[in-house]
Amino acid sequence: VARRLSLRKHPECHSMAGGKAIEHLAQTGNQELLTFRLPMQQYRSCDFSFSGLQNLVNNAIVQKEKEEGIQEGEILSCVKDVAAAVQHAVAVHIIQRTYRAMLFCIKNSILPSKNATLVVSGGVASNQYIRKVLQNLADANDFALLCPPPKLCTDNGVMIAWNGIERLRAGLGVLHSTAGVRYEPR
Repeated sequence: VARRLSLRKHPECHSMAGGKAIEHLAQTGNQELLTFRLPMQQYRSCDFSFSGLQNLVNNAIVQKEKEEGIQEGEILSCVKDVAAAVQHAVAVHIIQRTYRAMLFCIKNSILPSKNATLVVSGGVASNQYIRKVLQNLADANDFALLCPPPKLCTDNGVMIAWNGIERLRAGLGVLHSTAGVRYEPR
């Protein structure tokens, strides 16, 4: 979405990564000026998909470009509102699917009855708006929310290494010898 909105050309966002630029602009945008239908509402699963939302956003951007009489690559006057609406739609989609997963785990006794924890990592965990709504979800369901510091939320390789460090410290599932480990490369 950031690429399609040409946020590298936006004076406030030229040096930011796409997700950070969306979050920054969304802070002063009006999320209610655009509404995006949430993806996969017909499916009662815990799966995430953002491709349908991306298509809706692209169509809305094309429409706004026509209304404003600008070419693709130019900055929309409503760019902050688009960013806010997209960020909100992504957050709601994540919340809905995560809540389903939490209910599934509780119903099937997959999680402990006390001290259940929701862990969020990767790039999405650096977004403060999404963290806030996930914190609200966790609080409402008596879950703890764990997110690494935002500076560690940019690369999944870093997250895998961080997880390995935590597991090593806790003595959980860490192999000290790879002898006997079998795998099939694909």
